Amino acid sequence: MKKCIGLFTLNLLLLLTAAGQKKVSELTLVYDASISSGSKEPKMADALDGATATVYLKGPMSRVEMVSALFSSTTIHDSKTSTAVVLREVSGQKLLIRMTAENWTEKNKRYNGMTFTDTKETKVIAGYNCTKAEAKLADGTSFTVYYTTDIIPENKDYDSQFRNLNGLPLEYELVQGKLTIKYTVSKINLNPVPASKFDIPKSGYREMTYDESKKMN
Repeated sequence: MKKCIGLFTLNLLLLLTAAGQKKVSELTLVYDASISSGSKEPKMADALDGATATVYLKGPMSRVEMVSALFSSTTIHDSKTSTAVVLREVSGQKLLIRMTAENWTEKNKRYNGMTFTDTKETKVIAGYNCTKAEAKLADGTSFTVYYTTDIIPENKDYDSQFRNLNGLPLEYELVQGKLTIKYTVSKINLNPVPASKFDIPKSGYREMTYDESKKMN
């Protein structure tokens, strides 16, 4: 009898947890970026501060837009084929970079073996309860992320660094060189995303391969 009651209680807890989660196939997220640097001449930080990152999800398709005063970059990714197209606008140049599945894997290989360890810290972001986790990459790099389990995107491949995260990241902090970039969600929209968001421009861009784009960096 005790075993039956215990099993019933466990199943009830699992059902309640699942009921609190909402799996979504379409979603729009807007992140605000705040940037700091250890330099006494924070020109780069000032130029990038105020940047926004917008994520659109629709089934297997994703579109991630990064816009700042210096540049804009958009990545359109198909998780079914693992192919992607990157659109960049910088210094008056408009570039279209096509990525094969092999290119996508190479670009994101640093996230292989990435782990997340929950802490006891929590906070509310954009009305959602979030848990703080410590993320650690295979190379020893680490950063913090606050995520919610109230919304679970069906497409977990839109951002390789959060593929193994048990929820949706609403705030995270990354270190790039001397810059520390903090992304915090300012808007969450669960309405359908127009299919046109994933159209690839047919003109107006200089097209190149991923390998060719690497030579420019």
